[in-house]
Formats: sequence, structure tokens, C-alpha cells
Amino acid sequence: MKYFFGLILFVFTYTVQAQTYTLDHYLELAKNNSPLLKDLKNQIASNHLDSLRIRAVYKPQVNATSAGLYAPVKDGYGYAAAITNEHTLNALLGINQSLDSKKNIAAQVDAITLQSQSVNNTSKISEQDLKKAVTAQYIAAYGSLQQLKFNQEVVTLLNHEEDLLKKLTRANVYRQSDYLTFLVTLKQQQLQLLQSRMQYKNDYSTLNYLTGIADTTYIELQEPGIHKTFRTDISNSIFFSQYKLDSLKLVNGRSLVDFAYKPKINLLADGGYNSDFSSQPYKNWGLSVGFSFTLPIYDGGQRKIQYHKLSLQEDTRRSYKAFFDTQYRQQIAQLNQQIEGTENLLAQIDEQMKFSESLIKADTKLLQTGDLRIADLILAINNYLSIKNLKTQTNITNLQLINQLNYWNR
Repeated sequence: MKYFFGLILFVFTYTVQAQTYTLDHYLELAKNNSPLLKDLKNQIASNHLDSLRIRAVYKPQVNATSAGLYAPVKDGYGYAAAITNEHTLNALLGINQSLDSKKNIAAQVDAITLQSQSVNNTSKISEQDLKKAVTAQYIAAYGSLQQLKFNQEVVTLLNHEEDLLKKLTRANVYRQSDYLTFLVTLKQQQLQLLQSRMQYKNDYSTLNYLTGIADTTYIELQEPGIHKTFRTDISNSIFFSQYKLDSLKLVNGRSLVDFAYKPKINLLADGGYNSDFSSQPYKNWGLSVGFSFTLPIYDGGQRKIQYHKLSLQEDTRRSYKAFFDTQYRQQIAQLNQQIEGTENLLAQIDEQMKFSESLIKADTKLLQTGDLRIADLILAINNYLSIKNLKTQTNITNLQLINQLNYWNR
């Protein structure tokens, strides 16, 4: 059985160490594979096309039109000729030019631009969300790998001690019951090794799933290597940028309302053939020019209603921003406190680790001479396992907290 576990240990160690990947590798793959980020990128490109379309609308619009009509009248029966002209034909080339002000056009283009900036900011937040999720899973998988490696070390250590204890038991230095008691501890750690292997495989598969990778092999992960980033200026934070963009959208919306009540002038012109064939139809070639003028005078007070709606939206925006500002500052302060606490705990755990490792070494020497109770050895091993597991879990917790803090610091 011991050699069976040793074979599993060798094969898995060889497999995971054949190649290693970094956190940046998975972040880049996740970013490239994300359909959401691609969708948002395409939305920005689409908005750019919309702004070009708006400018195109205010350029001269040229259309070719043609229409023909024949309404026969026989023995006085038929449509009134004065209305239908009996038969008509036209083929015209028309031009329509709107004379809206450049400020009006710019305001409409600005509305599209602000929408693009909003989508771009949403894209940055979505990318940050994806980075946080992938990093969190990477840290979890890395923690499982560290636990696996530790369990491998423990099983190797216990196998060595088991060989020595077996010899001492045969020499009647220790009782058979002492050997069996130690053997139970060894078997428990071998099972723990298998369980940790399964846990790493599950966590690693989940990492591939989040990243969008279809791969069933298992690669050893390098240390995440993440550190606390400096807190960005709130005015430049992507989480506050949306509130600024919303404010600019409301200002732009007010401008669009104002322009809707400005006078509008269109110039019209057409030229071509237009005839009812009543007299000398070959002479019915010509042209016409004209204009249209619109001046809004009264609309039942809709303008004030739209202003009021915009004011309500601004009030809502300010309320959300103030509430988020409080939450943001509280979240940052809480995460910094938690990180400080885990770092202090890690320092104390390292101190305890030194004592635990020293005790294991001392017990190993006493075991060779038969001056150690097996119960004391097992107790020392269990204490070592507990403190080592606590260090691994605390270190992973600290990395997860740093990941959360870095999420907000952009």
C-alpha cells in the first residue's frame, strides 16, 4: 500500500510540474475569451457609426423619385379629370438640406459620445469583475496546490518514520500496538493526500471554466504574486466615473430639449420631368425651389415637464453617488483592517511553526533511540499539521483580501 501511494505521488508530481502557468496568463485568456467584453467593444464601435450617421443626416439629402398615373374616362364615366388629370408622369431629382445649427448637431453627437464613454466605463468595470473572479479562483486553486504539496511532504515524512518504527518494533524497542497506532495516523494522511489531490483538480477545473479554457490536463500554478495597489483618486475611479457621465448626460439632455424648441428651416429643390400630357408634354421639363419653416409656439407645457424629469433624475443620481461614496470608503477601510489582521496573524503563525518543526526534529531523534512515546510523536505531528494548515488558510485568506482591495483601487 505504501508503494501504491508513492506511485500516485510520483505520477501526479510529474504531471503538475511538467509545465507551470502564471496568474497573468489566465487573466489574459479570460479577457480574450470573454463574450461580454467583446460585446461592449462592439457597442462602442456601433455608437461611433451612429455619430457618423447623425452628421450624415444633416448633409444634403438627394433622392430620385418617379410616379405615373392613368385614370381612363369613357363615355363620361371615370374619375374627374380635373382631379386626376387622367394621366400624369413625373421623374424628379430632389434635394433637401436642413439648416439646423452646428450646436444642435454637436449636442446630438455628444449624446452618442457620452453613451460610448458610459459603455467604455462599463467595459472597464466588467473587466475588473472578471479579473477579480479569475484571481479569486486562481488563489483558491493555488491554495489547494499548496495543501497538496504539504500533504505530500507529510506522507513522505511519515513513510520514513514508519520504516524506522517498524524496525524498532521488530527489535522489541516499541510494542506492536504503538506501531499500529502510528500506522493509523499514516493511513489517515495518505487518504488526506488523495482528498487534497481531488480538491486541487476541482479548483483547477473551475479556473479553466471561468477562463473559458477547454482543457482537462492539470498544470502547476505559480504563486499569484499579487500585492496591495495604491488607492486611486476617487475622481479618476472607474466606479465613480459613471456618476460623472450620468451628470453630463443630464446636461446634454437639457440642451437637446432646448434645441427641440428652436426654429427649424429646410431648403427644398427638385428638377426633372413632370407632366399631365394635356398640352405639349415635351415642354414639361423644369425645376422648383422652396423652403419650410417651423417655429414651436405652444405644446401644452411639455418643455417644463421634461425639465422636471431631468431634475428628478439628477436628484436620484446625487443620492446614489452619496450612498456609494460612503460604502466605498467603508469597504476600503474594512479590507485594510482585515489585511493588517491577517498579516499579524501570519507573523505569529511563523513563530509557532518554528517551535513545532523543532519539536518534530527532536522527537525524530528520540524515536531512533526508543526514548519517545508514540502518543507524543503523534501529538507533535498533529500539532504540526494544524499549524501548517492554519498558515496555508491564513495566507490564502490574505491573498483573497488583497484581491478584493485591488478590485476597488482602479
